[in-house]
This record gives sequence, structure tokens and C-alpha cells, in this order.
Amino acid sequence: RLSETWFRLYNVNIRKKVYFWRNKFTTMEKLIPFTINDLAKVTHHRNGEIKFGEKMITLPKDKELSLFLKECEAQYVLFGIPEDIGVRANFGRPGAASAWDCAIASIANNQHNRFCKGSQIIVLGKLDTSEEMEAVKELDFTNIKDRKKFSDLVEKIDKEVVHIISIIVKAGKTPIVIGGGHNNAYGNIKGTALAKGKPINAINLDAHSDFRILEGRHSGNGFNYAYEEGFLKKYFIFGLHENYTSKNVLHILKNIDDRVTYNTYDEIAIRKEKNFENELSKAFQFVNNDFYGLEIDLDAIPNIASSAMGPSGFSVEQVRQFIYHFAKSKNVSYLHICEGAPELGEEKSKHLIGKLIGYMITDFIKGKSSFHQKID
Repeated sequence: RLSETWFRLYNVNIRKKVYFWRNKFTTMEKLIPFTINDLAKVTHHRNGEIKFGEKMITLPKDKELSLFLKECEAQYVLFGIPEDIGVRANFGRPGAASAWDCAIASIANNQHNRFCKGSQIIVLGKLDTSEEMEAVKELDFTNIKDRKKFSDLVEKIDKEVVHIISIIVKAGKTPIVIGGGHNNAYGNIKGTALAKGKPINAINLDAHSDFRILEGRHSGNGFNYAYEEGFLKKYFIFGLHENYTSKNVLHILKNIDDRVTYNTYDEIAIRKEKNFENELSKAFQFVNNDFYGLEIDLDAIPNIASSAMGPSGFSVEQVRQFIYHFAKSKNVSYLHICEGAPELGEEKSKHLIGKLIGYMITDFIKGKSSFHQKID
């Protein structure tokens, strides 16, 4: 496993390349900016009310991204990754590509008030994944010959996510990323680590470890790849489901429990061997000694349309408490909400995924705000 010393040496060279890369590709060809007109289309105006969509900020056409981010006072940058290639490569059900459109339509219609303000958010836009999503249509994830092609497509998306996240974090902003599959955790971690100049920690609320073997990139091994490559320092998996964690993964985790550890949903919610609030504190202490990413996989919530939807898990209220708790720190560096798949839900309730993501985002912002109010 790669050491912090290696990372620092690697980072000296890579930062020069990243700097060149940022300045060479200022057009951000793979970013589809969300415009003021796009915002107007999804905002439902009503007399006597002010919606987020009327106050959120978009990237001006004539502004270079990194310069605009540094000059803008808003702290949070909303970014979508509409893909489900990593999910397909992990034998999951496709559909996560639809979460971004559903989420932004809901977020735009939150009320702008004293509890949370839309003006705190820059809506950056979404990654252009059309080429990769078109290519995956010709592939069969059950065909061994196609496995390498799936992995290559995920790696292409990884590079773009790393690029955009590093720019956002380097500008002193906090990314709020809406996936997409959990494969994008790798890009979030690596991009943040490069911008910070050192490995970061991560806390992941998830039914699965996503620490599977390094068999080619997919949604089930993003954290392991980030760990092996030296970008992920410490990792806590919160609420692991015992029925869906392999003996091999448990063995791997046991051998590195000083840096990668977990609790299970079963021991907290079923056998009551551990207390939810106490586990929040324990996990917080584990990751809060350095910068960390906050990862939320919607398959941790029962009956929420996702690639690995299940009947058992933490309640929506518990997940919201979890986000608020971990947002109250100067070290939390991004929020990633993934695996939501509105198109897998019932036709009449597809909008509920967007509403759920909207709640989570405002909980995150309120948590961060409460921390800053304390130190002020």
C-alpha cells in the first residue's frame, strides 16, 4: 500500500501537470454548464414566495471556472454526474443516471428563507457522459469479454470527475455531487486529495463496503482503488449490511482496521449491540482528524429506488441526522449523494428521490452553517 511519503512525492509532480491541465483546458469541454435559463425552466414561481431557483448562482458564459469560483462568495458547488456505467459493471440495476435531473428540479423549488438560502449555492452543471452512456448500450455486463470495456469507460469518467472536483476544492469551495454510481467516490477522493495536497479520509453511509477487489473499475471498488493509490487515508463504513458483505471483504478489513473500519446496520438497529448516536460520535472521531469526504449511498435507506434497493435499512430521518452531524466540521470537504435511480421507482413517485436529495443537501448546508456560527 502506498505511503503518505509516496503521495507527497507524487503530488509534487502531479500538481504541475494538473496546473497545466487546468490552464490548457479552460473551456471545460466535458462540463455542461447549468444556465440561468435552465434554472428558470425548473423553478416554479409563486407570488409571495422566493425559491432557491431565484437565488442560486450559475456560471457566467464569459467567466473562466476557477477564477469565477474564487471570486464568488457562495460556498457550495452543485455538480451532477448522470451515469450508471459503474453500476452496470458491478452487476447492479441501471437507472442512477436519472438522479441529477430529478434532484435539480426539486432543489430549485426549495424555499429561500432564514433557515437555508439558495444564494449559498453555485449550480455548476453536469458532466457530459453522453458518449460513454451511448457506448455502454452495445455492451453486455454478463459477458466477460465486455468487462474491460466497462472498466475503461468508468476510468474515462474518473478522470473528468477528478479534474472538476480538484478545481472546485482548490478554489476553496465545497462540492455537492449528485451521482451516478458510487464509482464516482474515487474521483471525489482523488480530486480532493490533489487539491489539498495530501490524502483525505472518508465516511460512507452504505449497505455495502465498496471495498471490493481491484478487478477493474466499477461501483463496488472505488474506495479500495483510492486507498491502494494513496489518496484515501482513513475510511469508515457506517451501517454495513452483514448479509451483503463477503467473507473476503471482512478479512481484508480486519487486517487494516487501524485505517479502514466499520459498524453494521444489524448490530445497531436489529441486535441493539451498539447505539446509533454513540456510533456517530465514534465514526466522527475516526475521520475528523483530517479533511474528509461525506458519502451517502441511497441504498442504505429501505424502499428507495436505487441500483441495490432493499427492504431494510436506516430511516430517512436517521440518514438526515447523519448528514447534519458530519457536516458540523471544518474538515468535511464534500458531500456525495449517489445510487438514486428515479426511473426505477413508480411513475407517480419519481419526484420523491429529488425531494429526498434536496433535504439532504439543505441538511448538509445547515450543518456547515451551524459550525461556522459556533466559531464566529
